[in-house]
Amino acid sequence: STRSLPQVTREEATMPEITKNVTFDTIAREWRLKWDTKETLGAVQEQLDAVKSEMKGLKGLKGVQRVVCGGCLDYKVIVSLDASAFGDWEATKFAPEAKFLEAVSKIKGVSKVETQTFTLMPVEL
Repeated sequence: STRSLPQVTREEATMPEITKNVTFDTIAREWRLKWDTKETLGAVQEQLDAVKSEMKGLKGLKGVQRVVCGGCLDYKVIVSLDASAFGDWEATKFAPEAKFLEAVSKIKGVSKVETQTFTLMPVEL
């Protein structure tokens, strides 16, 4: 079953809490897939490059990270936003997510195209 994250409004405190000791101010959306060859990986990266300019304009954008594992052949893009801005992005269906996912789904050798939403916070040591 899929659990929903608490809805965050602009009026709420900057650090919503899931529990008393699990707070957050950042919500991230992950786009992930499996690739099979370096040629496939290169084609996937080209599709990310094609949507970067659209992502730059996202309100509340904190950052975009790319994760690549050459061992398990994972490719992940993590788009992080201020929690207070996430609902507005969700209302756009996470644009340009659909464009990216549709493009990579057509690349030979790409499989297991999925998305996930989660909170993302540094751990204070």
